Amino acid sequence: MIDMNFKWLKFALQNTLRNRRRSIVTVAIAAMGTAAILLAGGFALFTYQALAQSAARSTGHLIIGKPEQFTKDEDTPLQYGLDDAAALSAKLLADPDVRHVLPRIAFSGLISNGDKSTVMLATGVDPDAEFAVKGPFLSMAAGEVLAGGTAHAEVMLGDGLARSLKAKPGSSLTLLASTTDGALNALDVTVKGVFSTGVPDIDKRMVYTDIATAQRLLNTKRVSTLGVFLNRMEATPGAQQRLQAVQPQLTVQTWLDQAFFYASVRGLYNRIFGALGLIIGVIVVFVVTNAMAMAIIERTREIGTLRALGTLPSQLLRTLALEGMVLGGVGALTGAAIALATSLLLYVVPVQMPPPPGSSRSYALNIEIDPVMYVTTVLAMVVLAMLASAWIARKTVHTPIVDALAHT
Repeated sequence: MIDMNFKWLKFALQNTLRNRRRSIVTVAIAAMGTAAILLAGGFALFTYQALAQSAARSTGHLIIGKPEQFTKDEDTPLQYGLDDAAALSAKLLADPDVRHVLPRIAFSGLISNGDKSTVMLATGVDPDAEFAVKGPFLSMAAGEVLAGGTAHAEVMLGDGLARSLKAKPGSSLTLLASTTDGALNALDVTVKGVFSTGVPDIDKRMVYTDIATAQRLLNTKRVSTLGVFLNRMEATPGAQQRLQAVQPQLTVQTWLDQAFFYASVRGLYNRIFGALGLIIGVIVVFVVTNAMAMAIIERTREIGTLRALGTLPSQLLRTLALEGMVLGGVGALTGAAIALATSLLLYVVPVQMPPPPGSSRSYALNIEIDPVMYVTTVLAMVVLAMLASAWIARKTVHTPIVDALAHT
């Protein structure tokens, strides 16, 4: 049986070589189509992973807070904040997948240089842990990052906000915000550093300060949420279930619940690259179909002769489908090799992409190499080529022998 199948495959290969120019053009188009699908899919996967890592690094793999923190608007700052965050953090760290727990205070108010005041969106963090755990998630334009244990209040400003206030490291500013009991409070601070997130609209309003300064300004001991960082992203669903069971009075969200930008980009890319893949697949099928149709028309009398010698229509259909498999398979494998080589080359010779909409920061282009996507794409191309060839050949192989022999 194996020898027989090998014989039919050998016949199919020999038949594809009868018209080398047409076969080469067909293989080349199939290769380019396969490479385009794999490169586009790899770029989409790279984008998804980069956005997912960025979102998880920004908020934590899990975000823990009171239920009202995620469903209601606060009338006063930290109305739904967490009490005794240190004790809660200690309980969360007992989970084997939890690496760090970072408290955060989100608040808004005004920031002034004495002559000009502007709206700020501020975040209070534990500076010693925040910048060590997250790594270089900010690009420092001037000065240094915040450090714990300082005797006086310090802040970091987005570069757009720093330009607006004409502030630089060492400048003195004043923060104004409502306290938890509704009063207005002011606090003098010193600029420690100026940073950029790469998003100009955020850099015009963003302020970082330490937890103690934020709590002193807001007159509270609460924090808004706790960001839980895990050992690996894949542990997120299991850790969420365990921590939710341990703290049923709180809400445990995942990074995905708050990654609205990630969800929007993924939905958009899925539609764009899905349509692109469908179009390319249809083009490849039409090219293979056209090549096989021309080959079958040229060999109609040959098919009639083989029928007259006793060859069954099913055998002819098999060998013609195998010809399509050879054309599609060689093209798909060549395209996969091109995509793989291009993806590896981008790691050796980096290519910078222009900043995406809403950002001022370029990024290195990478193409994700996903074995499942490669195997699925190659198999899909081979199966589609075989089906297209069989569909084209079905009428000719069942043509009466006399009519096939008389074909001109």
